[in-house]
Amino acid sequence: MHISEGVLPVSVLIGGAVIAVAGTAVGLKRLDYDRIPQAGVLAASFFVASLIHVPLGVSSVHLILNGLVGIILGWGAFPVIMIALILQAVFFQFGGITTLGVNTVIMALPAVLVYLVFSRWMHKQSSVTLIISFLCGFLSVLLAALMMGFALFLIGEAFFEVASLVVIAHLPIMIIEGLITAFCIRFLMKVQPSILQNSEVVKHVRH
Repeated sequence: MHISEGVLPVSVLIGGAVIAVAGTAVGLKRLDYDRIPQAGVLAASFFVASLIHVPLGVSSVHLILNGLVGIILGWGAFPVIMIALILQAVFFQFGGITTLGVNTVIMALPAVLVYLVFSRWMHKQSSVTLIISFLCGFLSVLLAALMMGFALFLIGEAFFEVASLVVIAHLPIMIIEGLITAFCIRFLMKVQPSILQNSEVVKHVRH
């Protein structure tokens, strides 16, 4: 889901950079000091998961785990994902420095959105929580794919087919991410629910 260098127009790159910087600033402000170790683990998980990718024209298909990052860290997803993308761009040439802002927004903004929409409902160990956890993983990838498709569509009509292919190719990833997110959230709620306190997932789990 990395957009390569030299593909997007300058206006889109600048817009993406502005939103990414703003989101990262909010994320750093809201990220508690005692949650930095968790942020580091999630950044590493995101980094490793998205290393295994399949090239797809000017983009690629791979696991993201942005829904899981969003549910646990909320706005902290912005700085976590940006740091992981910087490391990938520097060490493995995935994406690029000029597209860093756009790629960060594509992956981090859906993570924050699912956090804002679903975190208030995920407060008990129940089948509803399991379903919502799946939706968080599924929808975060769906939104990211749609945002990437829209960014490619802005280039011109010639990229419309590529944009459509990007969304369709991520359908299996959406299902896999949903299952992984549901499993991880259920596991964390059983063994260490305090990890999820930032997202209010287990706000009343002990009551």
